[in-house]
Amino acid sequence: MARRTKEDSFATRHKLLDAAEHLFQLQGVSRTSLQDIARRAGATRGAVYWHFKDKADLFNAMMERVTLPMEASFNLSDNDSDKAGTDNVDAIYLIRRATVKALLQIVSDAQTRRVFEVATHKVEYVEELQAVRLRHLTIRNGFLSRVEQGLDAASRQSHIKLATPSATAARGLHALVDGLIQNWLLDPEAFDLLAVGQCVMNVYLRGLGFANEQESPMPSWNAAEPARTHKA
Repeated sequence: MARRTKEDSFATRHKLLDAAEHLFQLQGVSRTSLQDIARRAGATRGAVYWHFKDKADLFNAMMERVTLPMEASFNLSDNDSDKAGTDNVDAIYLIRRATVKALLQIVSDAQTRRVFEVATHKVEYVEELQAVRLRHLTIRNGFLSRVEQGLDAASRQSHIKLATPSATAARGLHALVDGLIQNWLLDPEAFDLLAVGQCVMNVYLRGLGFANEQESPMPSWNAAEPARTHKA
């Protein structure tokens, strides 16, 4: 009986998160109450508070269930992470591979796309959602740190001096990719996110002095693919 109760609790939690996803996308986070979410999930308001401290806690749990693409893609494997800041792995290849994975995940997975739309277009960082804002900043800062580290390694590997500090270059790449994703979510029929994203990323990296796509082919999005060793 105890096992069944645990299974029921798990199912209820996921029903609440499913309901939150759809309601947040439909009417925005601020305009969706916990009672709305409970009603759609066929649960009670008390059930919401059993599983989540408040709306921000529920929102972050929803995000964690479907990790944001940029967070997932730049969360390198242990092997890649150990080498990302060294000269042993093609650092630009890792940046390209991670970006392609992120774009492909958004294009091909409906739930990821829905959650990302909520996170970018349907949330206001009002007082009750400050925990959501802090999580967003943590994800962004982690991305920037990874890319800055990769650009520094790539600069050493290619024996070039970046025209701008790597921290600034990392912010530029983030703004470029994040901006494309947000605009595509507004109108997915306007352009091919994967094709345009790869093209403009290559233009940006070429502007920093790195090999273009023909000289350094776009990587596979497969997360299981091993990191490519840099040849001196």
